[in-house]
Amino acid sequence: MAEIQKHELKNRALSIQGHMGAVARMIEADAYCIDIIKQTQAIEKALDKLNTLLLERHLGSCVTTAIRGNKPKERARVIKELLDVFETTSKI
Repeated sequence: MAEIQKHELKNRALSIQGHMGAVARMIEADAYCIDIIKQTQAIEKALDKLNTLLLERHLGSCVTTAIRGNKPKERARVIKELLDVFETTSKI
């Protein structure tokens, strides 16, 4: 598993930001609603990919360190943190 670099995450986030700006301009210009929806769906997919990369990075660093460490409270904390994220996502 390749290490996810900070610059890669930042570039993806900036790209998403640019696409959101395009959506705002499309709304202002009264663009065809379906075209706007297609653009927002593409943004959702880009956000999903960003979240996947962030999770991969987190699992490969913070979680791995906590699981391999000798601090049971830290292990429990990172596991609970992951469960909380997925629980929140399932409620949306």
